Amino acid sequence: MIVSSTVQAEETSRDGVEAYLDYLVPTSRINRRYVAPGAELNTGRYAAQRVLVRNGRPLSDRLNLDAHGFVLARRPSAVVDFKDKARVEAIYPAEVERSVKDLTGADLVAPLGYMLRTSGKTGNGVQPPASEAHVDMTSDRAGRLAAMLYDKKFPGSPPFRRFLASSLWRAFSPPPQDWPLAVCDGSSVAPDEGVPNVMVIIDELPDPDNIPAHLDDEDKLPAASVFYFNPAHRWWYFPNMTRDEVLMVKFYDSDHSKAWRTPHTSFRDPGVHDAQPRESIEFRTIAYFL
Repeated sequence: MIVSSTVQAEETSRDGVEAYLDYLVPTSRINRRYVAPGAELNTGRYAAQRVLVRNGRPLSDRLNLDAHGFVLARRPSAVVDFKDKARVEAIYPAEVERSVKDLTGADLVAPLGYMLRTSGKTGNGVQPPASEAHVDMTSDRAGRLAAMLYDKKFPGSPPFRRFLASSLWRAFSPPPQDWPLAVCDGSSVAPDEGVPNVMVIIDELPDPDNIPAHLDDEDKLPAASVFYFNPAHRWWYFPNMTRDEVLMVKFYDSDHSKAWRTPHTSFRDPGVHDAQPRESIEFRTIAYFL
């Protein structure tokens, strides 16, 4: 993976916070994420690891999608209230499509939908922050989804040569955020890292003491990749994000000559006190290059 020497030199900076990030425990055997309205249950076993999460603000003009798998950009939105579902659905998808095209140079962008999260009171479809080091897709599922979605959204189009699945993440509560998003430099993640964490959408969360060992067609369900602790991982965050900024995070890039995925997670910022609960929106897409 090619990273500029300037960024490599400055990545040794200790400008950041020491924080605890949750990693999968190697002895964990049943790894699933059950999702019910306003609630989630991870059946995997995780342990908090203390890591340095570097402040990306001083290098925000150098940390980029190709070299690191994420990028911070200024992208004001015409959406006034991100809790207004009708307005979000009327305005935001087109804004996201333009942003993804501008940030990646892709020819076509297919939406996958969005999710609201908060570190405060959940409910009405609003989920809590994800709290473990993960990427929202596995490699095999990303490829299948990209091919299926392309045929559905762009029938008759020429074959694509590359696709990029990602999330456009925006905090819309005022800074500072009590649970900001941490992103891991994709060039610090080995290609063989990651364990599937299957997502099961359900009306009511199961009893955590009676999780079934097997599910029918589990390999066909959506799945994220979750990660064991690796001291080589380099973590970044952008403190005090405003509603006019977005953080684009790669889930999977079929071009592996670039940083092709970015583990990420929320974390409690130990340097922030008396912050309001973080509220955010993440909009997922697949971009295609012809």
